[in-house]
Amino acid sequence: MKKNITAFLALLFFINYQSQKKIDNLNFESVENDLPKSWTVIGEGKSSVITDSKEKQEGQYSVLIDAPEKTSMKGLMYVLPENYEGKKITISGYIKTENVSEGFAGLWMRIDPKIGFDNMQNRGIKGTTPWTKYEITLNLSPEETKKIFIGTLLTGKGKAWFDNIRITIDGKDIQKAAVFQKKLTAADLDKEFDNGSKISIIDTGKKNIENLKNLGLIWGYLKYYHPSVAEGKYNWDYELFRILPKINGTSAQQRDQVLTEWIKGLGAFQTEKSSVDPKNIKINPDLNWITGSGFSKGLSDILLQLKDAKRPKVNYYVDFFEGVDNPDFSHEKPYENTPYPDAGFRLLSLYRYWNIIQYYFPYKNLIEEDWKGVLTEFIPKFADAGNETDYTLAALEIIARIHDTHANIWDGNKALEKYFGARYAPVKLTFAENKAVVNGYHNDELGAETGLKPGDVITEVNGKSVDKIIKDLLKITPASNYPTQLRDIAKKLIRSNAETISIKISRNGKPESKIIKTYEYKDLNLKKQQKDFFKMLDDKTGYFYMGSSDSKKLPEIYEQMKNTQGIVIDLRSYPPDFVVFSMGKLLKQNPTDFVKFTQTSNQMPGLFTFTPNLSVEGNGADYYKGKIAILINETTQSSAEYHTMAFRTAPNSKVFGSTTAGADGNVSRILLPGNISTMISGIGIYYPNGKETQRIGIVPDVEIKPTVEGIKNNKDEVLDKALAWIKS
Repeated sequence: MKKNITAFLALLFFINYQSQKKIDNLNFESVENDLPKSWTVIGEGKSSVITDSKEKQEGQYSVLIDAPEKTSMKGLMYVLPENYEGKKITISGYIKTENVSEGFAGLWMRIDPKIGFDNMQNRGIKGTTPWTKYEITLNLSPEETKKIFIGTLLTGKGKAWFDNIRITIDGKDIQKAAVFQKKLTAADLDKEFDNGSKISIIDTGKKNIENLKNLGLIWGYLKYYHPSVAEGKYNWDYELFRILPKINGTSAQQRDQVLTEWIKGLGAFQTEKSSVDPKNIKINPDLNWITGSGFSKGLSDILLQLKDAKRPKVNYYVDFFEGVDNPDFSHEKPYENTPYPDAGFRLLSLYRYWNIIQYYFPYKNLIEEDWKGVLTEFIPKFADAGNETDYTLAALEIIARIHDTHANIWDGNKALEKYFGARYAPVKLTFAENKAVVNGYHNDELGAETGLKPGDVITEVNGKSVDKIIKDLLKITPASNYPTQLRDIAKKLIRSNAETISIKISRNGKPESKIIKTYEYKDLNLKKQQKDFFKMLDDKTGYFYMGSSDSKKLPEIYEQMKNTQGIVIDLRSYPPDFVVFSMGKLLKQNPTDFVKFTQTSNQMPGLFTFTPNLSVEGNGADYYKGKIAILINETTQSSAEYHTMAFRTAPNSKVFGSTTAGADGNVSRILLPGNISTMISGIGIYYPNGKETQRIGIVPDVEIKPTVEGIKNNKDEVLDKALAWIKS
C-alpha cells in the first residue's frame, strides 16, 4: 500500500498547478461546484470528494471523502505559492472518520525535490473516530526547496471529514512567515559577454580542430563534474569565451598547460567513492577519452580526480523534475535576442547540445556512431555557419543524429519555416507501400479544387523526384526510425514559398501533371475534428478513440462496454488525458508489471541505472473479459506508446498495425543560443525484462499497413483486421 500511495503522489507532475501568492481557504469556506476553491482533487476510483455543510468542525463547511468501495487513494491537494525561510513547517487539521477500513485517513505534506514527505501511513486513522486534531511536521530546506504540497487523503473504504487546516513555520502562522529569497550566484552576476562573445572568427583549420574538440570535451565535463561549476560559482558560458582565445592555434603541449592551469584555478574539491550494483547499470559514463586523447599527465590526472569529486545534488545548469527525474535544463540561457549568434555563441551552442547528449540522454547507446566523432564533424558546421539559416540547419542536422522523434526544432522556428516553405498545399499525404499517397484534405473545398483524390501517388514535386527529396531530407529529419521520418517528410513534400507547386502523380497507374495552389497556414481554416472518447460500433463491439481520452468518463463507459464481445483501443493519436492506470486496471484481473525506467543523476552524470518495475493494478473479478484490439502506427508516440505497453499486458489483448514512433519517456526541453528550442526523451523506457522501446517502437502482434488501394477506397485496413479478429 505504501508503495502505491507514494508512487501516486509522485506522479502529480502530470498536473499543471496555478499557485496564488495569498494562502486562503484552508478552512474550506469558499466553495465552487461543491468543491473547496483553490484545492485540487487527486486520486482514482469511485470515491467522491465534496464539501459538507452538515458535518463540520468549525465554520460552514468541511470536506468529505466518501469511498463506498475500496479505493487506492482519493484526496485533496493545495500548492503553497512560495518557498519560506525557517527550519520546520507544520500542517495541522481536524479529522473525523466513519467505518474506515482496508486503509486509513490522514493529512499529507510533500516538499520537492525529495526533501520531505509524510502521509501518516504509519499512524493513519481507522475505524470511527470523533473530530480530532492531527499534525505533520517536516524539516525545511529553503535553499533546495522548489515546491511545497499539502493535502488530505483517504485509502481503502469508509468516510473521512477534514476541516480547519492550519500551516505554521517554526510555530508562526504561515501568513507571517518570511518568503525565502534565493541568493544570486557568481554565475548570475557575470554580465561581461551579454552583448556578444567578442569572438567573430574561429580557426577551423585541420590543426586547430583537435584543440576545439578537446576544449568541447573538457568544457562539458567540467560543467557537470566540477563542484565549483555545479554550485554556480562561474558563468560557464562566459568562461568558454575567456578560455577559447587562449588555446586557439596553440600546440598540444601549450593547450594542455593552459587547460591544466584553468582547472586548478577553479578551486580545490573533495572526493568520495560511490558504488552502484552492476546489475542495475544500463549505461556507464563515456569518460575513456580522458586517458585516450593523448593529454599530458598533469591534465589527465586532474580530470581523472574529478570523476570522484563530491558534487552537490543540484547542479546550477541541470536539475531533475520531481517524481519523474528527467533532466531540467531551464537554467540554460537561450540568448533569444540574436537569431544568428556570433561565432563564439555558435560554438557554445554546439558544446552545450553535444554535452547534454553526452551526459543526460538516456539513449546515447543507440546513436550507433562515435558521438565524439560527431563533435569533430560539427565544429566547422557551427563555427563557419554564414547566416541564420545555415546555423539553424546545422543545429537541426546534429539533432537528427541522436535518432529521437522527440528531438526536433520546435516552437515555429522562422528560419526553418522559410526554408521548408511558408505556404501549404491543402492536401494531406501519407506514405503507403513506400509511396507518397494523397489520403485526404486539410480543407475540403480547397483540396477538391486541386483535382487530387485519395489514392493518388505523388511522384515528382517541382521537377524533383520524391525519392530524391526523401534522400535530401533524411539527414535533417529527426526521428527514431525510418517510418517516422517518412511520416514527417510527408508534411513537407508539398510546401513552398511560391503560390503554386508543379507536381506529377500516378492515378490508377497512369501519369498526370498538375499545378496546385498553396496557401498560408491561416487560410486553410483548419478545424480539429472532434471525436467521442468512446462509441459502440455495433451491439457487440466498443471503440475507444484515445485522442479524446477522459478519465472522468471511464466509470460510465465501463458499464456500456463490460459485456461486449470486444473493444478497439485506437492509439493512432496522442492521449490528452493520462489514463494508463485508471483505464489499464479495467482490462485485467490481476496487477502486471509493464515498464521500468533508466535515470541518471548529478552525482555521476552519464551513469544510467534501472528503476524497479512499475505495474498496473487489476480490477479483480470485475475486469473486462472480452477481446481487446489495440491499434498503432507511426503516429503512436510517447504517451501513446506508454499506454500501449500498459494495455497490452491484458491477457485478452492483441496489438495490430505497424511500428510506432519509438520515442518514449518524459521530454526535457533544451534551449540553444538564438532561441533554438529542442527536446530529448529524458528518461529511458524499457519493458520489465530490459528490452528496448526507443527507436524500435512498439512492435505489433499482427503487422498490417495501409495500402494505396485501401486509401483510394477509404478503408481503414488496420481497423478492419482488428474487427475481424474480435468477431472470429
